[in-house]
Amino acid sequence: MTDRQRTATDEPRPRADGGYGTVADAEFGRASESGVWHRQLRVVAETEYRLAVRGRWAIALTAVFAAFALGLTTFSGSSVSPEGFERTVASLAVLAVYLVPLVALAFGYDAVVGREESGWLQTLFALPVERAWIVVGTLLGRAVVLASATIIGFGVAGGFLLWEFGLAGFDAYATFLLATVGLGLAFLAIGVLVSALAREKTHALGIALLIWAWFVLLHDLLGLGIVAAFDLSGAAVSAMLLANPTGIFRALVLGTLGAAGDAGFATVLAESGLSTGVLLGALVAWIVVPTVLAALAIRGRRL
Repeated sequence: MTDRQRTATDEPRPRADGGYGTVADAEFGRASESGVWHRQLRVVAETEYRLAVRGRWAIALTAVFAAFALGLTTFSGSSVSPEGFERTVASLAVLAVYLVPLVALAFGYDAVVGREESGWLQTLFALPVERAWIVVGTLLGRAVVLASATIIGFGVAGGFLLWEFGLAGFDAYATFLLATVGLGLAFLAIGVLVSALAREKTHALGIALLIWAWFVLLHDLLGLGIVAAFDLSGAAVSAMLLANPTGIFRALVLGTLGAAGDAGFATVLAESGLSTGVLLGALVAWIVVPTVLAALAIRGRRL
């Protein structure tokens, strides 16, 4: 191939609508022609990541997490001691239970239905790419943004705690940070599932808010009432814990804090006796199962 032919090939070609193909269009074309699933998945994930970064989602999420975490650690009033470190981490865990699921659902509820209303989903479906990989790639791209924002945002507060309290008790904060990432990814996957099932963005938003209210508010109140009213077996309490990703998160964090954790149903969760491996496996299941269901739901979606 001559230099002139190579230059003509590299130039953007006009599309039918009068515009020009982008780098993402070219990548989609190459991935589609190759037929390799992992390349298709990577291209969709990279494109979704770039769109999220370009839309300032990454900056916004990081700023929200950092602002709340720094505000709580600055005005917590804990003493400079390992016990003070653990009490601060327990307060951050309470904050994360309310904030992270809400932010993750807000970030994921329009992943499919929002793309459909904008016309982007029709473009993706017109390509010879498996629909399941479109959903999984979209989730992966947003998951990278959310996980990075969580680590950076709460990591800033962790650096402040490290400077104030030293290394004593920092392992509890590391556990909290990893569990927070898992909690966010679980609710992001749930949000993408809702988006794959809903027909309108307003419906998806309403369902996402109901899901947040159930898992964050109502489930714990109902669980505390049932535990107080009935003499439940350990298996029943464990089943109630595993049925809620926020309960799994609390059990993971409170298991490293002991008495420094908060009271109420969270204490019941911390004393459930489930091992860390079981809790981690359950949290991973809350990420994988909604993702698989969303990938299955998108196959039957009609535009």
